[in-house]
Amino acid sequence: MTMRFGAFTALDNVSIKVRAGSFHALLGENGAGKSTLVKCMMGFYQPTHGQMMVGEREVAIESPRDASALGLGMVYQHFTLVPSLTGAENLVISRQQVPAMIDWSAERRALAAFMEKMPFRLPLDVPVRALAAGEKQKLEIVKQLYLGRRFLVLDEPTSVLTPGEAQEVLGLVREMTAGGALTVLMISHKFHEVTAFADNVTVLRKGRFAGTGRVAELDRQKLAAMMVGEQSIAALDSRVAFDGASPVVLKVRGLKAPDRTGLKTIDIERLEVKSGEIVGVAGISGNGQKEFLEVLGGQRARAAGEVLVKGAAWHATRAEARALNVRFIPEEPLRNACAPEMTVAENMAFRTFDVDENGRPASWIRSAAMNAFAARLVEQFKVKAASLASPIASLSGGNVQRAVLARELTGDVDLLIVSNPCFGLDFSAVAEIRARIMKARNAGTAVLLLSEDLDELLELSDRILVMSEGALVYETPIASADVQTIGAHMAGHH
Repeated sequence: MTMRFGAFTALDNVSIKVRAGSFHALLGENGAGKSTLVKCMMGFYQPTHGQMMVGEREVAIESPRDASALGLGMVYQHFTLVPSLTGAENLVISRQQVPAMIDWSAERRALAAFMEKMPFRLPLDVPVRALAAGEKQKLEIVKQLYLGRRFLVLDEPTSVLTPGEAQEVLGLVREMTAGGALTVLMISHKFHEVTAFADNVTVLRKGRFAGTGRVAELDRQKLAAMMVGEQSIAALDSRVAFDGASPVVLKVRGLKAPDRTGLKTIDIERLEVKSGEIVGVAGISGNGQKEFLEVLGGQRARAAGEVLVKGAAWHATRAEARALNVRFIPEEPLRNACAPEMTVAENMAFRTFDVDENGRPASWIRSAAMNAFAARLVEQFKVKAASLASPIASLSGGNVQRAVLARELTGDVDLLIVSNPCFGLDFSAVAEIRARIMKARNAGTAVLLLSEDLDELLELSDRILVMSEGALVYETPIASADVQTIGAHMAGHH
């Protein structure tokens, strides 16, 4: 398969063979071409060159409908079920031909017989919105099997699941492939999922085929080398011992705020982050982390409670941020921490453009000083940009993140509030960003790290808190952290 978008080649002559009844992983960094390849297979894109064979026959797949007629289906990273309908209703309306009048008693009998053959039980008579994430993911898979699909592409299927749910869902899929009922191609960038569940793996790098093999015969080092090539990967600074007696920098007490739906309340009873420690907040997406961050960032009004930074009341104004040395790295930085159409140099100067070298208010903006400042940071933080005058929106995700990190970590930083800093970034960018956060912590910065990636929290945090339904429900020091216990609290079983 070759796929070009104008002058850009997203896929360059990639071949892959998936054996019937196998669990095959497609591994690669973000931007390696994994999604482009499966979209060509599923008929969303028409490849520029290449052929596809299903069984022993060459096929032309011009639309997703052609793919489903051949028994090929896809389960997306984000759920496609209708939340207000029940599981049964979602299954019935997903068929190509739905009768104008649905005979529900006959449909329910047919669904009960179908579910008997499934390896897991699911409540089909409750609205989908009432299901846990793991159950929704299972229902997405059941929907594909109900539609008669025999070959399934799973696109990062565990990104919305707890560790326990992820293991259960992948374990069930693995059993079905072992029983010969299904063939699976799973897109992933998590080594541990690939090594635990897949039989074979194909690795893509920068749109090209980088290698394939049986998982049992490849170790982590070989897989990493295929994924990132020869480039060096930043090592985490060793963790300087945390001094428990260091001063409290961030203190939150009795914080209440409405969530986005207005139906629930964020309720943070108490939270403290000391100088030189990383406090990680784990939670499945949608449990109030975003709203909590918005309150700390001054984007959401709080209904009650207090937030103190270094003992002073915090209202998230720019003047307070400067006086108290508070910095933010929100998720999706291009949307939440940049002016996309402004230049790289301008975006990097947001904290400093209106002060002189001595930190006093400046009466005019000096673009030469701004460019010199940006050039220095670009070099230090290895930001790849065509030019400092390019709009920041033209940079890749990893480079936007590096640019924002450079801006937020330059100068004295007493408190750093970070959300999902590595979401969607490639292997080498992830390692480098984590190393920068650890370096700030070792230098005495207090870090509040909200992340949906549990591996990231386990790697970086000194303490881990779990957020569930808008409240902090569990706390553990990293030395005694247990993944299953954390997972159970994330899922609301406490």
